[in-house]
Amino acid sequence: MFGIHTLGTLTTSPALDRLDLVGAPVADLLRTWEHAKHVGVVEIDPALADTASTVEVYRVPWEAGANCVVVAGKREGNERIAACVVRGDTRADVNDRVKRLLDVRKCSFLDHDRAVAETGMEYGGITPIGLPTGWRLLLDSRVPEIGTVLIGSGIRGSKLVLPGRILALLPGAEVVEGLAG
Repeated sequence: MFGIHTLGTLTTSPALDRLDLVGAPVADLLRTWEHAKHVGVVEIDPALADTASTVEVYRVPWEAGANCVVVAGKREGNERIAACVVRGDTRADVNDRVKRLLDVRKCSFLDHDRAVAETGMEYGGITPIGLPTGWRLLLDSRVPEIGTVLIGSGIRGSKLVLPGRILALLPGAEVVEGLAG
């Protein structure tokens, strides 16, 4: 069961008790996901949602943060989309590793407006929890090793806090060596 945790200067509440602080698709998954009891949420200033601001203002260690980026590529006319989760102090290797995993010739970040529309989440708050069915979910192998991870909640005004290992238990999650550099 999720208790009250502190990460930097942030103190969390159980996410299931504060579904008002997460995006609608995130809340939908949390209501049915057997591991939701391990997920906390903390309210933040929406203007400080990016990783660098969160680290600086809330004194969260870089290595505790995780980012979720959405990429797409095409092969033989078929589009392939993946959400990639990497530690906050790294970047997804989109031009090599992700491109090869998706088996596409060219890979790029999904258009901002389209990512928001298809996820039902706010840009800057997109999270692997509650992603559209059919998208691949790629986790850098270092993410599940993070004791307590801070990641988007589907909105810019909060963050989720959970053990990194729980992210590897998300439906369809693939743990990948070398996803980030």
